[in-house]
Amino acid sequence: MSGENSSTPTSITLPWASDFHCHLRQGAMMETVTPMGRPHGPAMPNLTPPLTTTQMAVDYGKKLQKLAPNVHFILTLYLNPALTPAEIPRLQQPVYPSGVTTNSDWGAMQEANMVLCLHGECPSDAAKGICILNAEERFLATLRELHQAFPKLRIVLEHATTQAAVEHTVGCTITAHHLFIIIDDWAGHPHHFCKPVAKFPHDRDALRERPSALFPWLDSAPHPRSAKQGEKPAAGVFTTPILIPLMATLFDKMECLDKLEGFISTYGRQFYGLPEPIDGTITLVRLPLAVPAAYAVSGSASDGETVVPFMASTEIGWSIAKTE
Repeated sequence: MSGENSSTPTSITLPWASDFHCHLRQGAMMETVTPMGRPHGPAMPNLTPPLTTTQMAVDYGKKLQKLAPNVHFILTLYLNPALTPAEIPRLQQPVYPSGVTTNSDWGAMQEANMVLCLHGECPSDAAKGICILNAEERFLATLRELHQAFPKLRIVLEHATTQAAVEHTVGCTITAHHLFIIIDDWAGHPHHFCKPVAKFPHDRDALRERPSALFPWLDSAPHPRSAKQGEKPAAGVFTTPILIPLMATLFDKMECLDKLEGFISTYGRQFYGLPEPIDGTITLVRLPLAVPAAYAVSGSASDGETVVPFMASTEIGWSIAKTE
């Protein structure tokens, strides 16, 4: 990554970001994080219970809309045995599989021109030599078979982390934090621990080369500090409140600010077949932004509960000047 380019602008105005993988949670955490950003994309369905019917997704969407009325949410469904091929054409949401459905579902989805979002990792299995460091690469053979069987099905490999993944997928999301961290940064650091885990320096470098060709995004996954710092840390990195300044900082250092608009807005919309954003802009300035140590989870049952953001207690190079 090269040093700061003196020819880059000191401010930039962009359309609002389109987030194609966001976790907005439930209860007090949902009420805290949903108003922080303006995502325009799929809200992940892995709630308790998961969103397995159209009505459940609609009801969840209404709650989100009350918290952020100016946001366009795309609700996803958790693909499960009760979701039959006959029902699929009547749905409008992308689907996220639980790993227990049959190939007939994929065919119905292809005919309905739906999007299949995959967390592409094989389960850890010591006997087969599979662990969290190679689980994504071991899954790629299955992904290729699925694409060969259903070539018109739009498949997204969510939160890709390896060089092999970005070189062998048609569409994938890339998270903000995986563009920064490697294995050394999450080993022993619970607030950088997520799944898929960050991998090796060459994998991170490969991800940094792809934003101009693929699309993001966020996979911001907030957990209370108590869950992240417990005996078995919850998997997830919270980037929502600093996301766009963080990406401007990285793209500035990589001397490719001209690619930022496509990365945060255009590429994913084209893949999902969405119209170009017309609902406002965000202006960024090249001034340091102090990232808070934590955010209070308002209304939580545990008094004083907080959620720790990525880059907590550090400075990043760009700030938000105004939004319109």
